[in-house]
Amino acid sequence: MTLLDAGIQLGLGFLVGAFGTLIGAGGGFLLVPLLVLGYHLPPADAVGTSLALVCLNALSGTVAYLRQRRVDLSLGWKFAAATVPGAAAGAFLTRALTSARFSLGFGLTLLAIAGLLVTGTTAPPSRRAGSRMLVDASGAAHEYQVDAWKGVAVSLLVGLFSSIFGIGGGVIHVPFLIVALSLPVHVATATSHFVLSISAFVGAVTYLALGHVRLLIAGVMGVGILLGAQVGARLSLRVQGVMIRRILASALVLVGARMIWHALK
Repeated sequence: MTLLDAGIQLGLGFLVGAFGTLIGAGGGFLLVPLLVLGYHLPPADAVGTSLALVCLNALSGTVAYLRQRRVDLSLGWKFAAATVPGAAAGAFLTRALTSARFSLGFGLTLLAIAGLLVTGTTAPPSRRAGSRMLVDASGAAHEYQVDAWKGVAVSLLVGLFSSIFGIGGGVIHVPFLIVALSLPVHVATATSHFVLSISAFVGAVTYLALGHVRLLIAGVMGVGILLGAQVGARLSLRVQGVMIRRILASALVLVGARMIWHALK
């Protein structure tokens, strides 16, 4: 690796870390296409390396969000525990996918999630939903009602699905927390990052044990991600929830379409 290559990877890591933390998705949906299309890694290596980087991003972002007191820890621990079995199992399933099928499935998944965000609708809580209130470090109070059992049930699938595609789950979890559980956007992004730090760690360790993590790329790009995540968390304080939602949906459409085109060409 030349100094130029290292500089480019460091810069890319910084951008992915800042953007991924801003929208609470961890950046895996950007890293996987980058590693597959830009560095021509096979799916298993791209996913394993991505999860290692997503884990670093999520850990760094979570520290910042905890300081801002925007993480709903009670929900976060429940959802994180539910993602663990799938996060480990997904690593074995990815090895059976061809590059074309992987790209097509990944792209369609991102477009479907973007569709949910674009509609702008949220599911009403059931009668069993519990009322919650979170006061962040700025003094802002966030009140909402949550069906925690829905989050646990979906988290089981999120762990599996996210580990298969190396996206860490944030890009699936954030829309779900907003659309299905009606969490405020800023609470959803922060809590998702906390869950992501645990599920991505489990997935990354599994891929590492299977020999599918490119350590040099992960090390260099990881430095940039750690720095970028802190910047992204600070930017989130200045960006309205509606704008974060629109940015996430737009990014999903662009990356999803690019992956589908790659699979069909």
